[in-house]
Amino acid sequence: MNLSTLRTLGVALCAAALISTPTFGAHAAPGAHVVTQTQVGRVAEIGVYSPSMDRTIALKVLRAAETGVAAPTLYLLNGAGGGEDKANWPGQTDAAAFFADKHVNVVIPMEGAFSYYTDWLAPDAKMGENLKNNGRNMWATFLTEELPPVIDAALGTTGVNALAGISMAGTSVLDLSIRAPHLYRSVAAYSGCAMTSDPLGKTFVSTVVGMGGGDIANMWGTDAEAWRQRDPFVQAALLPDIPMYISSGTGLPGAHDTVANPRIQAQGTDPDAAVTSQMIVGGAIEAVTGLCTANLANRTRELGRTNITYNIRPTGTHSWGYWQDDLHDSWPMMATALGL
Repeated sequence: MNLSTLRTLGVALCAAALISTPTFGAHAAPGAHVVTQTQVGRVAEIGVYSPSMDRTIALKVLRAAETGVAAPTLYLLNGAGGGEDKANWPGQTDAAAFFADKHVNVVIPMEGAFSYYTDWLAPDAKMGENLKNNGRNMWATFLTEELPPVIDAALGTTGVNALAGISMAGTSVLDLSIRAPHLYRSVAAYSGCAMTSDPLGKTFVSTVVGMGGGDIANMWGTDAEAWRQRDPFVQAALLPDIPMYISSGTGLPGAHDTVANPRIQAQGTDPDAAVTSQMIVGGAIEAVTGLCTANLANRTRELGRTNITYNIRPTGTHSWGYWQDDLHDSWPMMATALGL
């Protein structure tokens, strides 16, 4: 999230708390196909047509170190901005350099802002006006059914996948793993709120969706049970039995909440004001995700789950420095699960 997005969400949460086209394989989803593909060095820009959303979705792909040898795939999801703004994995982290010597294809959707990467019950005309879509969000279908066969065929992968995401997508990756329990070998969720159907969690979701002009009634409807079905905390017993890494800070200022942070300096604004905003707004948001993550940890331990690594840091705000650290920290777990 950028600072303006963080500020809007933080205020709302504080108030709530107070009260060239390849040949495709035979298993590609009908109609799903590569529309455009360019590559400079190891970085590819690929457009994949989604039949369920009836449009082409932009992806950035970091190709595996040995392109002539089949490699597994890590699907890496952006936060609330969906990669459509500057707050995205390629622009805010060292992901390209970090994966440069690793034998994995990293696929980053560069769309999906404020959608929760879920299938919506109805089109949302207002979101269609503001974002790179036609108002029809069918992201779970795209990510779990349409996209993987196309990526496997286009990149010559091993067919083995992992999934990771931050913030909004830190919630989504858990729900997607429940929807498609055999698709991923490992999942990592950074600073997400798994509790989406309780009052505070629903406020969190509603605020994020509202930033894009969307109406949550078009997403999961107005029925409480429908929201519970999409709540990873409530549905924790359905989380697949695979290695997971789930992290959050507490909202207290930490190592990346200083004016020396290069991301603060790069914003081109008053560094003191920028870091203050990160600490106040990003701190408020991370306090909520920290509470959600602690509750999820207690719940999964009650269920006897032993293959989930929780990293609940004593400090840290809702910001990119911590998510880059999380990506590095969780990679050994994901690499092992991917067979690397």
